[in-house]
Amino acid sequence: MTTPTPTPAASDGIRPFTVAIPDADLDDLRECLARTRWPDRETVDDWSQGVRLDAARALVDHWQHGYDWRRFERELNGHPQFVTEIDGVDIHFIHVRSANPGALPLILTHGWPGSNADFLKLIGPLTDPVAHGGDAADSFDVVIPSLPGFGFSGKPTATGWTAPRIAGAWAELMRRLGYERWAAQGGDWGGAVTTALGAMRPQGLAGIHLTTAFAVPAELPTSPTPDEQRALETLALYTGALGGSNHLQGTKPGTVGFALADSPVGQAVWIYEKYQSKTDNTGRAEDAIDLDTMLDVISLTWFTNSAASSARIYWENRAGGFSGPTLSLPVAVTLFPRDIPLLPRTWIEAAYPGLVHFGSAPRGGHFAALEQPDLLVDEIRAGLRSIRS
Repeated sequence: MTTPTPTPAASDGIRPFTVAIPDADLDDLRECLARTRWPDRETVDDWSQGVRLDAARALVDHWQHGYDWRRFERELNGHPQFVTEIDGVDIHFIHVRSANPGALPLILTHGWPGSNADFLKLIGPLTDPVAHGGDAADSFDVVIPSLPGFGFSGKPTATGWTAPRIAGAWAELMRRLGYERWAAQGGDWGGAVTTALGAMRPQGLAGIHLTTAFAVPAELPTSPTPDEQRALETLALYTGALGGSNHLQGTKPGTVGFALADSPVGQAVWIYEKYQSKTDNTGRAEDAIDLDTMLDVISLTWFTNSAASSARIYWENRAGGFSGPTLSLPVAVTLFPRDIPLLPRTWIEAAYPGLVHFGSAPRGGHFAALEQPDLLVDEIRAGLRSIRS
């Protein structure tokens, strides 16, 4: 696959970037999809064996005949994009400054699967809240990088890119952009990186907002409350029946790359299954995230050939879990009801003595930025409001 070539380096080390996938790559994708060899139909009437054949066929049919990559490419290119090399890896990021004075700089970090494009619907409301029914006092400058190995960021060629190392790169990015006081937000792997930032407390970091809390106690309760019992059950579900892709990516990411690099349908259902199992849907993932948005993520992963490089974040952090460091800086947490795992407030308060906001959204699952962008914007505003002064 051919990836876009950034414009020449500027003297400050930050280069402008434009997405431009060649027509030949689009043609190749359509030809690959037309040659799909379909597996046998599942032998059950539910999703217990994975993605169902009829759902996969509908997804791929839309990808082949109804999806418009150029629409998504124009949307990406409608925002200022840049690349800068940090610790030997090119980091692709979107950077939009608010026109409002006093805007709080905010670095947003995505998880797997995904890229900085996960946050496109948040950019307008965060940078220009008045135009979206909000208050100018809640304005943010947004910095949205793609994790190393994801999207248009570079792919590490050596080991060691753990969540703390990525957090260090993010602190350098904010320093490089000239920000002296800023906040951070993230969920999924973005939550792990943001938590690592909170533990690191680099100069300028004023507070963080999480949609994934790493707050499981070292000793689990033997007589759990109802909320604790739900947490234990969702943790077991996450590591058990829903943990197949996590386990493979955490143990054999290279094998995952071989399996998916030459199969766009394989890549599509690998990602689709994750959306199916962890969104607030009523039967199919597209109840929570529309097909075009899912195919934006799938196509970006395909065109950048990043199945293996993105999977390695599980391998690099395989020793971790849902326990995390105690954080004393200001922390805001928002839980979405269909997220898995779903931790109780008591565990979160114990892990984050600096808790300044606890939000419980009325709907939504694990992929808040894609499922409920308006609710997430409201929670980011409320959660970080107290650290502005």
